[in-house]
Amino acid sequence: QVQLVESGGGLVQAGGSLRMSCAASGNVAKIWTMTWYRQGPGNQREVIARSNRDGSITIAESVKGRFTFSRDNAANAAHLEMTNLKPEDTGTYKCHATIESVGVLGVLSYFGQGTQVTVSS
Repeated sequence: QVQLVESGGGLVQAGGSLRMSCAASGNVAKIWTMTWYRQGPGNQREVIARSNRDGSITIAESVKGRFTFSRDNAANAAHLEMTNLKPEDTGTYKCHATIESVGVLGVLSYFGQGTQVTVSS
């Protein structure tokens, strides 16, 4: 059993900053990828940042220069530092990971419950 838990969302004024974390716990042998998605008011889902299987990081153009993604492999966690936040950054941020577990065949996909970020103008 694997759980992904996000933390750190909230309400902030435009221009402010937030730091969010996503931590995996349970039967985690190896985390292959971790991704932050944003789901906006129209329910469209956008990839904000991703650590790829080769260790490279991909950042969406809409947040490049403002958001920083990092992995903490020892803690099975990922962090998203968000600065100079804009009202259009408002949405539900969900963490996703592909994880290999002991005694489980294959690499499985997991989502966290999501955390709300609201940026007021």
